Amino acid sequence: MTIHNGLPVAGYQPQSSDKIAIVNANKELEERVLRVIDDLTLSPQATNGRWLAIARTHIEEGFMALNRAVFQPGRVKLPEDN
Repeated sequence: MTIHNGLPVAGYQPQSSDKIAIVNANKELEERVLRVIDDLTLSPQATNGRWLAIARTHIEEGFMALNRAVFQPGRVKLPEDN
């Protein structure tokens, strides 16, 4: 199993190739769903922009939570922590 160091972002640890593949697949699925919402925004049948915006927000939040579940970022230490 290959481990990738990734970006030096506090709270994130190195990730395996398997986890990266899962998150990349999730990102592709998210993009496909967001494009459906984009199309509905331009469609005359989709008349309630408020609900489309709510749907977009919840989809984005859901995929963010899903990817955090895979990568499992932790809390960060602050300078005042021992």
